Amino acid sequence: MTQKADSRVIKCIKFFLFSTVLLGVQANAQQVAPAYPLITHDTYFSIWSSTDALNQSTTRHWTGADQSLLGIVKVDNHYYRFLGLQQEEYKDLLPTADGQSYTVKYTEQQPGRSWTKLGYKDNDWQSGVAPFSDNQGEAKTIWTSKDLWVRRVFKINNLNLGKLFLKINHDDNVEVFLNGANIYEAKGWTNKFIFLDVNKAIKKNLKIGENVLAIHCANTAGGAYLDAGIVQKVLPVGKAEILPAKQNKVQITATQTIYDFTAGGLDLQVKFISPLLLKDLALVSRPVSYIAFAAKSNDGKTHEAQIYFGASSGVAVNTANQEVMATVANTEDLKLLKTGTTEQPLLQKKGDDLRIDWGYFYVGASNDKTTRQYITSSENSGVTAFLQEEKSTNHSLKGKGLELNTVLNFGNISTSSKEKFIELGYDEQYMVQYFHQNLRPWWNRNGNSTIQDQLQTAYEDYKATVEKCNAFDQELYKNAVAAGGEDYARLCNLAYRQSIAAHALVQGPGGELLFMSKENFSNGSINTVDITYPSAPLYLLYNPDLLKGMLNGIFYYSESGRWQKPYPSHDLGTYPLANGQTYGEDMPVEEAGNMVISTAAVCKAEGNASYAKKHWKELSIWVNYLSQAGLDPVNQLCTDDFAGHLARNANLSVKAIVAIGSYGMMANMLGEKDTAQKYTAMAKSFAQEWMQLADAGDHYALTFNDKNTWSQKYNLVWDKVLDLGIFPPSVYEKEIRFYLTKQNKYGLPLDSRRTYTKSDWIMWSATLAKDKSTFERFARPIYKFATETPDRVPLSDWHETISGKHVGFQARSVVGGYFMKMLEAKFKQ
Repeated sequence: MTQKADSRVIKCIKFFLFSTVLLGVQANAQQVAPAYPLITHDTYFSIWSSTDALNQSTTRHWTGADQSLLGIVKVDNHYYRFLGLQQEEYKDLLPTADGQSYTVKYTEQQPGRSWTKLGYKDNDWQSGVAPFSDNQGEAKTIWTSKDLWVRRVFKINNLNLGKLFLKINHDDNVEVFLNGANIYEAKGWTNKFIFLDVNKAIKKNLKIGENVLAIHCANTAGGAYLDAGIVQKVLPVGKAEILPAKQNKVQITATQTIYDFTAGGLDLQVKFISPLLLKDLALVSRPVSYIAFAAKSNDGKTHEAQIYFGASSGVAVNTANQEVMATVANTEDLKLLKTGTTEQPLLQKKGDDLRIDWGYFYVGASNDKTTRQYITSSENSGVTAFLQEEKSTNHSLKGKGLELNTVLNFGNISTSSKEKFIELGYDEQYMVQYFHQNLRPWWNRNGNSTIQDQLQTAYEDYKATVEKCNAFDQELYKNAVAAGGEDYARLCNLAYRQSIAAHALVQGPGGELLFMSKENFSNGSINTVDITYPSAPLYLLYNPDLLKGMLNGIFYYSESGRWQKPYPSHDLGTYPLANGQTYGEDMPVEEAGNMVISTAAVCKAEGNASYAKKHWKELSIWVNYLSQAGLDPVNQLCTDDFAGHLARNANLSVKAIVAIGSYGMMANMLGEKDTAQKYTAMAKSFAQEWMQLADAGDHYALTFNDKNTWSQKYNLVWDKVLDLGIFPPSVYEKEIRFYLTKQNKYGLPLDSRRTYTKSDWIMWSATLAKDKSTFERFARPIYKFATETPDRVPLSDWHETISGKHVGFQARSVVGGYFMKMLEAKFKQ
């Protein structure tokens, strides 16, 4: 290690003590979340913990796929696990197709009654290679009928077996039999392999010699899939028992998730830091997170300590059966391990429930004598090597489920804290395809940087970066409390990294910034206009260029002539391929209103209308459409498309009216006084007409034709926040009074049709309130949902207000909409 690096490490250790104090008030509170953000950069590099204690579950990608990070601290001769769970290891008794090809007998016609038994004559059945699917890209045997019956005969020579599991991936309903006995059945689908503890049933019916595994799978809707086998659990081998470290506290700030543990005679603090500071695009785009470990004695004695950190190659695959290569990639200052798939199918998959399987995942630490790194396979656990103090010399390895292992030697620790940190980075090489051109990530937009450069810069800037994060976290929290109270501030902390990490930051072919969202667990669309719209407040607050980056691609789609309708497209494709709209239906009033209002909000944030001037032709086409079709919309979808089509939608009408008023505001900023007067007057006239059409006495209706309904009029918020003066304040006040009578335990329903809600829209509706205390009455139930929901997934914006269950959606960018209250406060300054 160089003298320069030595001095940096010493500075980092001293700085940690300062930064711990700097976190101040926030660090004194325990925060509960539905899931805890650990590594958050973009929709592919996004790792979470789904339990309140960091060592109670395997860390996962936001989609739920395992992406294991494992941490163990050795204190003297005792071992304590503080991060993740050791992944269960299995060996094949009867392999599935991800491990070994196999052939079965199958039929798609109802077989005889004894088809599940060994002696059944299946001579007239067909032979096929697993897996079976209706997806040609996945199937070895195509299955498109409703029902599939499969028989797999196999031999067993020894019944002295460990614990046995059924390993199965089925879509949809399944019945599984072993030698005629039903050992498992389920309705629904899995979408991945699951390991089912049916040990007793298997051992009861398994016998020496020939056996038959018989399966009936029924495809009830959507896709079809079947692959199954039997595996044996591998018991871990090690010299010592690993105990769970005691977690004392967890705190979530905007850029950090911080855990405090007791491990025998040591106190250990673990910080996950993703420095997403929106004003610094170089830092936002740099795909590097820190994990910092700080340890000190808690009993006045001196203890010898080491930290083991293991990262699975699962971070770099879409499915666990993909082959990967892991290698050493050291630099002068950093020890680095690198892994990625051997196939490298660059930008070849699109869709929602997918992980990245191209590019390379890196684990880095200081290149000195106190750091050791090695690569292991799933058969030779990195933890076992750590426990047995094996000195692995693997510099490269190929296989499935590899592990990148790092050991940090702290030496002797007394009551003075010692800190070390590691870096996790991901090089996607190319992030998205934009109208058939592959685009590099923003940090390498000119093709003149490497991930090693980014990791090195992150290493050198550690102290300064953490200092910036601490200062930003404090400022955000203080401003959020001032705007909306403590519960609101905690929700903003939880939403901040999630929203940013649902985007890709790239440069377009013309040099323009593109900040492209993915509809996570919605439909996988890229750059959806009605995802941009609710996400906007966060980016208007901290960097309007990023909101422009969400709008630029939609403007280009129309301005290039590729999209020729008089309203904007819904999206630019399916992530990560932005080659044109793939959503099956347009949302004319919705998307036109969204684009016009969002552009006006940019102009307000920047204090000038130069961005609007650049796109004035398209904005004028869209506002002309709204002037004709917006006041009383025909039957169509809006952003709440999950609720279905709706005609004469009062809230959608509000959007059109506010958009027309926003256009008038922009025209005024551009000095086009006649145009400004025309559209401002039109919007005010429409608003008066709207008040009569929607009036239902003590509130305004969901639809103009049914006064026995109600809905949140969240689109009104822009009239207030942009200070347009289109609707009289009495409209806001009437709605707020009515909403307070409709709240449930976990929030205000979206409308009178159902009890579910969208929490981002609640924040917008609540911002219509005249005072902070009333706003808090709406924010408090959302925080209650976030801390009490039984669904342990990244924050969902669509949940039931009575049960607290999430209905759908998770890890989406739209929680950036929570920052509307803070945006209102900023615009008032």
